[in-house]
Amino acid sequence: MSSLFSLEICAGAGGQALGLERAGFQHAAAVEFEKIACDTLSSNRPSWNVLKMDIRDLNGRDYRGIDLLAGGVPCPPFSVASRQLGADDYRDLFPTAIALVRSSRPRAVILENVPGLGAPKFAAYRHQVRSSLEKLGYTVWWQPINAAEFRVPQLRPRLVLVALKPKAARSFVWPWEHSPYVTVGQALEYQMSADGWRGAERWATRANKIAPTLVGGSKLHGGPDLGPTRAKLAWQKLGVDGMGVADAPPGARFPLHGIPRLTVRMAATIQGFPESWKIEGKKTAAYRQVGNAFPPPVAEALGNAVRRALLGLRSESDPILVTQAG
Repeated sequence: MSSLFSLEICAGAGGQALGLERAGFQHAAAVEFEKIACDTLSSNRPSWNVLKMDIRDLNGRDYRGIDLLAGGVPCPPFSVASRQLGADDYRDLFPTAIALVRSSRPRAVILENVPGLGAPKFAAYRHQVRSSLEKLGYTVWWQPINAAEFRVPQLRPRLVLVALKPKAARSFVWPWEHSPYVTVGQALEYQMSADGWRGAERWATRANKIAPTLVGGSKLHGGPDLGPTRAKLAWQKLGVDGMGVADAPPGARFPLHGIPRLTVRMAATIQGFPESWKIEGKKTAAYRQVGNAFPPPVAEALGNAVRRALLGLRSESDPILVTQAG
């Protein structure tokens, strides 16, 4: 596999960075502002050159000619829960991301955000982002994508931007997975039974659907629970108490027909993290990192598609969804 190098911005708990690593990208740097998330990145991947800093202070020229610039810029500016202020939200870092593309001139760009960015009210905003990148010589796609289609046991729709220089763009196709969905029960039965709960098998049979989107919240809003009222009701139907996050799996004395809570480790599994991936921090901080992450399997699929395009390796046998740039 040819070596390709990436610059990861707003790296968080490392979901996207891990997926891109699996797709063959080496990280020249992983940039993250939150210290606890930097601790998570460093404890799992000391080789990633983790930089604790605001990306507005990052000098893109230090990474001139990088193969890929990737990241998940903050979603509150486009999230319904945060009033969708867009460019008027001080947390909008898309302009900073575009400035870093301008100064680092990567061969490819991947930026992901909430599906709210695809709303009609942000059409002019998306056009501005696309136009800025096209002026820099990129072919640009905006594409909605859902984690459940990549064997992540969660309904996690995202809006993804991919930008490539024209030569690579001619070989690019969107990844598309046709494997059966993984249910919450299939993903978590082993962990639910780990401390001796005799109801785990029965519970897994009930939890036979895809999970709703995990919500990590922020320092100002949200805590260690599974989201707003509608999400909690959806979790309840799956046999999960969404009012909080547990310190440990249900034990041998937990009621046979009880409604357990997820642990942070279980939530990480719902996001597609491997069991070996350690999330640093106390429960609230750890869960927030998990809830705000980009699922590694989705990032891996996107990374593989971009890598093939950069190397001119388009395969007609790959399961794909071909789209128009736009």
